[in-house]
Amino acid sequence: MDFKDWRKSDDTAADDNEKARPNKYRGKQYHDYIEEQIHEAQARGDFDNLPGVGKPLNLDNGSYAGDRALGYSLLKSNGYAPREVELSKEIRTTAERAETKLAKIRHQGQTLRTRRVPPFPSEKRAFNASLEKALSEYERTLRSLNSKILTLNLSVPVAMHLPMFDVEQRVQQFRESCPPFTMV
Repeated sequence: MDFKDWRKSDDTAADDNEKARPNKYRGKQYHDYIEEQIHEAQARGDFDNLPGVGKPLNLDNGSYAGDRALGYSLLKSNGYAPREVELSKEIRTTAERAETKLAKIRHQGQTLRTRRVPPFPSEKRAFNASLEKALSEYERTLRSLNSKILTLNLSVPVAMHLPMFDVEQRVQQFRESCPPFTMV
């Protein structure tokens, strides 16, 4: 007859068996374990024939907006966007317009420098005046945009933050790329 120790319960015997088995996930973080399972499923091809593969996600139900879902759906149905999205779009378009103006000035200066007949003194003065006006307007625009970027960055999550413009560096770079004409 086998001797059974009545002091050991069945639970402790099961615990001894579990301790004896090696655990391949011991010492890993929970997300590492999940990631490993996802990669194994991808390698097996479990995700290859899911419905909707290659199609964009339908985010119209507002499940990611939380308590703002109703407000966002009202804005969208009436052709508006959230305030922070509108501000970000305004910053981007204003910066593009300012860069376009500088590109026109730069092109004008290159045209004057490369034509066969050297520019007349009146053309040089007119170009230098328009250059200084454009530079002061560009600097004012960048400072205004930095103020708007600061407002935006204070109201949105970190992932949506925009970098501030380095005004002095940008103005200096433009000055170097498009120097004024020297008056003789």
